[in-house]
Amino acid sequence: MKLYYQNKEINLINCTSFYSRLKGFMFQKNIDHALLFNKCNSIHTFFMKEKIDVIMCNNDNKILYYYQNLPKNKIILPKKNVTKVIETPPSYFNININDYIKMK
Repeated sequence: MKLYYQNKEINLINCTSFYSRLKGFMFQKNIDHALLFNKCNSIHTFFMKEKIDVIMCNNDNKILYYYQNLPKNKIILPKKNVTKVIETPPSYFNININDYIKMK
C-alpha cells in the first residue's frame, strides 16, 4: 500500500492487529515508511526513538489535523470527526489542513 500527497509517495502499512496498533513506531530508528491506524482518533509517542509527523483524517481522507515533528512522550487526545491516523517520518510531507490525501 502507498500513501500519496503532492507528488510524493511513501510505503504505507495498515496496522490492523492488536500488536501492530500497540507497537506503531515504538523503539524504531530510521523510520522510512508510514503507518495507518483506521478507527483511531488519538495517539501517544511513548517509547519512541525519533520524532514523527501525525496526520489525522476523516472517512473521506480529508486532513483535519497535522502535527509536525512530534517528540516522544506526547499524547494527542481524541479529536472530533477523526477516523484515521497516519504516522510518517518527520517532515516527509508538507501537509496543508483541509487537503485530501490518497491511499492505494
